[in-house]
Formats: sequence, C-alpha cells, structure tokens
Amino acid sequence: MALGGFFSRLKEGLSRSTQKLGGGITAVFKKRRLDDEALEELEDLLLAADLGVDAAQRVIAAFRRSRFGKEVTDEEIKDALAEEIAAILGPVAKPLELDPALRPHVVLVVGVNGTGKTTTIGKLAQQYQEQGKRAVMVAGDTFRAAAVEQLQVWGQRTGTPVVAGGQNADPAGLAFDALIKAQAEGADVLLIDTAGRLHNKAALMEELRKIIRVLRKHDPSAPHSVLLVLDATTGQNAVQQVKVFKEMVDVTGLIVTKLDGSARGGIVIALAETFGLPVHAVGVGEKAADLRAFDANDFARGLVGAA
Repeated sequence: MALGGFFSRLKEGLSRSTQKLGGGITAVFKKRRLDDEALEELEDLLLAADLGVDAAQRVIAAFRRSRFGKEVTDEEIKDALAEEIAAILGPVAKPLELDPALRPHVVLVVGVNGTGKTTTIGKLAQQYQEQGKRAVMVAGDTFRAAAVEQLQVWGQRTGTPVVAGGQNADPAGLAFDALIKAQAEGADVLLIDTAGRLHNKAALMEELRKIIRVLRKHDPSAPHSVLLVLDATTGQNAVQQVKVFKEMVDVTGLIVTKLDGSARGGIVIALAETFGLPVHAVGVGEKAADLRAFDANDFARGLVGAA
C-alpha cells in the first residue's frame, strides 16, 4: 500500500475519533474569540477524546500563550491542534528497527488477551516476508488453543515457520527451542507470542520472566525488543496496562491496534505524554497492510480532521 493510500486508510480508520474531536471543534468554534470559556470547552473535548489530563493541559497552555483573545475559526483550531499533538507525538514515533547484526533479532510480544497481540505478530511476519526477511514465530500463548491455531494459520498464509507445542506446553521451553531453530536457519527475526491472563498477574509475571531467563541462557542480550500491544478501544485503561506490564518486563515499545473501531484515538497522545515509550506502529484494520509504522503528523491531522 502506498503511503498516500495508508494516510487515506488512517483517516478512514480514525473516523470515529475524528467525528468526536473534530466534530466537537466545528460545533464550538465556527468563529469566536478564544477566551477562557472557549478554552474550557476545548479542554473538555480533548479529555473526552482520551488525550488525558496532562496532554490536554499542555495543549491548552500552548493555545493560551499563542492565541488567547484572538478571533479563531474551527479550521484554524484544527490546524493548530494538529501541530500541538504532532509535537507531543513526534519524539515517540519510531519504527521498529531490526538490528542486522542480530540473527535473529528476538521480539517478545506482550499484552492482555483481546488486544490483537497474536494477529499483530502474524501481520509483522507477513510484512517482514514481503521485505525479503526471514521470520520465525513462536506460539507462546499455550494456554489458549485458539491463539496457537491462529498463529499457525498466519504461518501457512505467509510461509513463516511456527514453533508450537501442545496445550499448556512450557512457553519458555518453546521460546528456547525456537531461538536455536531461528539461529540455525539464519532467520532475521524471532517473534514470540505470550499469554495475556492479567487476572492472574503474579503467574503471568513469572511466566514472562521465565521466558526471558531461558532465552538469556542462549543469548544473554535477548529479548532485543519487548513490544506491548494495546487496544485503542479500551481508552484510559491502556494507560493502566502499560503501568502493569512495565512492572513485569522492560517494555521497549508500543503497538496500538483497533483504531478503526474506536472513538478513543486520543489515547495514543496520553500514552506518549505519560510514558514517552516509542510507538512503533498502529493498526487500522484487519489486513496486514493496515498495520503501519506510526507517523506523528499524519496521525495528528487525521485525528482532528484537519484538511
């Protein structure tokens, strides 16, 4: 998909969020003076769009400095808001770079059940295959037979090897075997799926830490990336999920999925402002091409409905 095509897809995927935020701005700012009342209404719109308190206050402070008391239109507000949002997102918009010196680059993928974690791994595998890179996938969510089957379907679809065991097999053992296999085959990347049973936090933490311990017996630097997959439809809940997983493992970056099913796209801004973790990619649909590297400017303009 061409980049221009993806921007169209992004705008389409963000339409619910745009309707909420951009539509609200249009209703409030046909043409009016940017006074305290107007700023308060704008802040309410930002909070309703899940930007979070810190990001909303930062944006309002910038508007107060630069435009307070001036006559503004809704389009001027949208353009200025897109700039402010892009300034927050710019530092975290970083594509996931595979280190060519690592064969393989080991990627541990974590997140609660239902975020699209397994599907994201399949999409990444397909994209790497299309780039001429060799991937190996690990069906490490052995508690859920459906997750194993789902990854095997992606493996067949993309021609990517999948290392899997029986139900309730040891995920750490699978990851270790897969690392040996991936090294022997000269794979570029090893993508490890994991369980997401957050209701049993202590058991999940031990399972994830065991995977890391066992991987490091063979490669002391593994995993080289730990990606947390978040579902945009959960809104501010995603902030809590980052806090919980950061307690368990060293999260190195985020992927935000299901933006096409959410009016809460602003959560990406709240995550950037709160944690400063790289946002590697966003998902706006079911196809592999609908998972793309995160672009701060495109996202900001799409979110607010700027022309």
